[in-house]
Amino acid sequence: MSAILEVTGLSVSFDGFKAVDGLDFSVEEDELRCVIGPNGAGKTTLLDMICGKTRPSAGSIRFRGRELTGLIEYAITRAGVGRKFQNPSTYEDLSVRENLEISHPGRRGIAGCLFAHHSAEVDERIESIAAEIHLADRLQTKAALLSHGQKQWLEIGMLLMQEPALLLLDEPVAGMSAREREVTAGLLQRIAKGRALVVIEHDMGFVGSIAHRVTVLHQGRLLAEGRMEDVQRDQRVIDVYLGQ
Repeated sequence: MSAILEVTGLSVSFDGFKAVDGLDFSVEEDELRCVIGPNGAGKTTLLDMICGKTRPSAGSIRFRGRELTGLIEYAITRAGVGRKFQNPSTYEDLSVRENLEISHPGRRGIAGCLFAHHSAEVDERIESIAAEIHLADRLQTKAALLSHGQKQWLEIGMLLMQEPALLLLDEPVAGMSAREREVTAGLLQRIAKGRALVVIEHDMGFVGSIAHRVTVLHQGRLLAEGRMEDVQRDQRVIDVYLGQ
């Protein structure tokens, strides 16, 4: 399979501290990759650089052969990269339907939603995604009234409205109940078909249930990579986690 994302020699420093140091990293089409590592390993910084939030000091980020370094965030989003941060970011006073509608590429922002003409195609997509994220019966519910887990699903749905080819998810099950984590695992496995996902997560049980491959970062560098069972047996990984 071909790589949809290729990161080469990626580095970034903050006040002299190298948060990511010469990292090589690639993700294939239709792959669900989990990135793990101790706090401060550079996981979130890696996603920040891929989506354009942080500019690398060195290295290359290529998405479907296109160089992303130097592009601003909205250009990277339009290229097909969607990013979900750890805390849900939804419009609390708007309904689930309205949150999804605002996220449609042709209706970006509240003004775009208010003044755009409704179409059967957009309505059909909203209803399809609402069913996918287990919120079909909550379309008229304000986002503020959703549970924490439902808000996480709604934000994933808002990303899906943009039809990204690559999703970057930062701790999508943080704060969820055991049942919500189980449902989210199934959701991510389904939406990984036809697109690539990169997921940062600390819940190793969850990682083991979804990951095609696992990348372990430590002090901004690649420590280990492979199937979950192989990574768990890697002595370098054992030493890092037992040494925390």
